[in-house]
Amino acid sequence: MEKRHVQFFDKIKTSKNLPSLPQILLKLIELCNSEESTFKGISQTINKDASLSAKVINMVNSAYYGVPKRVTNINQSLVILGQNAIKNIAISASVIQAFSKAKDDSVFSLKVFWRHSLMCAILSELIAKKISYASPDEAFLTGLLHDIGKLVLWVNFPREYADILKSSQDQWDLILAGEARHGATHCEVGAWLINRWKLQSFMADAVRYHHEAVDRIQDALPLVKIIYVGNILCPETNKEKEVKFGITKNIFGFETSEVEEIILQAEKDVSDIAQSLGIDIGALDVSEKDHKKQEDLIQKVKDITLFQGTLQNLLEAHDEDSILKVTQEGLHILFGVKHVLFFLHESERNILLGKSVALNNNNDLINEVAVPLQEEKSLLAKSLLQRKPLDSLSDIIKDKLTILDEQIIRLVEKDGILCLPMIAHKQYVGVIVLGLEEARAPHLTDKIKLLMMFTKQAALALQANYLTQNQAKLIQSERLNATSTIAQKIVHEANTPLSIIKNYLAILKRKLSEDQPVEEEIRIINEEIDRVALIISELSDFSELKIQPNDPLDVNALLSNLTRIFQESLILEPNIKTHLKLDPSLPAVMTDKNRMTQVFSNLIKNAAEAMSGRGNLGISTRYISNYMDDKTNQVADNTQGHVEIIIEDDGPGIPDTVKTQLFEPYITSKGAGHAGLGLSIVYNAVKKLQGTITFESDNKQGTSFKINLPIAQHQES
Repeated sequence: MEKRHVQFFDKIKTSKNLPSLPQILLKLIELCNSEESTFKGISQTINKDASLSAKVINMVNSAYYGVPKRVTNINQSLVILGQNAIKNIAISASVIQAFSKAKDDSVFSLKVFWRHSLMCAILSELIAKKISYASPDEAFLTGLLHDIGKLVLWVNFPREYADILKSSQDQWDLILAGEARHGATHCEVGAWLINRWKLQSFMADAVRYHHEAVDRIQDALPLVKIIYVGNILCPETNKEKEVKFGITKNIFGFETSEVEEIILQAEKDVSDIAQSLGIDIGALDVSEKDHKKQEDLIQKVKDITLFQGTLQNLLEAHDEDSILKVTQEGLHILFGVKHVLFFLHESERNILLGKSVALNNNNDLINEVAVPLQEEKSLLAKSLLQRKPLDSLSDIIKDKLTILDEQIIRLVEKDGILCLPMIAHKQYVGVIVLGLEEARAPHLTDKIKLLMMFTKQAALALQANYLTQNQAKLIQSERLNATSTIAQKIVHEANTPLSIIKNYLAILKRKLSEDQPVEEEIRIINEEIDRVALIISELSDFSELKIQPNDPLDVNALLSNLTRIFQESLILEPNIKTHLKLDPSLPAVMTDKNRMTQVFSNLIKNAAEAMSGRGNLGISTRYISNYMDDKTNQVADNTQGHVEIIIEDDGPGIPDTVKTQLFEPYITSKGAGHAGLGLSIVYNAVKKLQGTITFESDNKQGTSFKINLPIAQHQES
């Protein structure tokens, strides 16, 4: 036993609030456990306590046992029922009496507690008889005591235990977690108490394991299985009927009709047993129902208030990042979910792209994850295509997960995931992925309607933002075109008078005699006019690519890092084999690192898309001391040489209709995976860096892009 358990049980042991069995009962247990005991000795012991004797006789004569002729003494009871049955009846009566001083409360209702305990006891006994278990009476007593640890915790720590019950909202897994944090679960406390009372057999084990995972119960001894199923079949157990019956069938092989018959019999017997043992379980009266309804109503009002507050925050979010952040915070506040991933739909490539939020732990990795929108590829894709939430922990799905699903589950660092499709106006927006703990999964699935309502609002907010941004870009583009047209007109109109001024200066210079000291002044005026012309000409260049100041760049290191990131982030799928052949003697290049990262990223992504998830990607570098310019067929005059980078794939190649315009803006060969707009950006960037880019492509060998960069760069800033 752990140290914390020892300390906790020592505290209970010394408590004045720990009910103890009467000495007469302890003596009775000792006698019944002894092989040398006789009916006469047991009878004499019970008769010493008039109250206990009366309860035993009353129980024997109850409708539950159906004895044809009224029993008037303990001797007759022993003959009819046997010593073990009498012992168990006596223990049941004494336990109930021992805890009779416990205070009832709206948080912990004794009526509900004893009703559940008796129902479990009767169900356990009926199951025991059906499977021919040797001691059905033992099953009855164990079922009655299976939750006795709750009473011990309640009478010893009423305030703390009330807080646990309130915060757990009748969810047994949350109750167990709260109890464990306090010191020990009610299962552990109940087993400890039964051992303390020296009740032999496997009763303590059955109490200890009655909330275990069902797969662990399969191989347990019979009494553990009986109590587990008896507890599951109780109406208070928070499980669907189909789930309860399924568990019962898996453990005992009972058909639905057999289980229904057992439950019906138990419901008939529970009132008779309660009356015989002197327990007030009552029917669930109107006041209790009203109280429960009132609590449910209060909780719903709280949920609606929080829901409305979160929706207001969504409406006020001004961009995509803000919407995602508000959505993640809302999922935490409303549903207690902390681990959330977002995947947004990119319609052009028909994929789901990971999108990081500041609250995520895996910011860098999630941004690189690309999920193809094909139903067989992942749970995320299935959820969006089928337009319904899907849970990786469900029995139907968990055995059919793809490697991609398993990687995302590891990324979210939980037992499983719940995928919520985001759809707005019949358009795909994306998928929200919630990290699931197996114990808490049922709570989220129970709230799936509210979750989907919230997801719908998030999708609408993202879609509205997307439309707003697109409209803003369109307006900006129109303004840019208009401004560019005006700028070009200004340049054209301004250059005319400037040219005239320059011509008149030339005429003036010829007319002036050589001995006039104005030649220097005229030269200066000419230079200033040229500078004005340059300034004006830049009005039409304001949208061009700007290159940052140069820094030494290790091209091999950059390519290695990009390849690793793309492989780990699933952009380069497992069936794409990457072949790196990097020249170890490659010198550093003075260039713009950010721009080169953009160039290489575009080319690698294009190659991956061209191969549709399967093929070979080759990346190689080499140092060329005397680089031959492809256009002039002459050796370049830079004595320090060049760096050559080749990125190639064995995809289907680029169509002939596109090749001649491949580097022009808005020309695309998307079907082949190489995007013209992206290649236009690549081309302009390489050109600004004073390098060159060429390509070769055919249907048999795929596509190869070759970049040459001068080692000593002196480009314009």
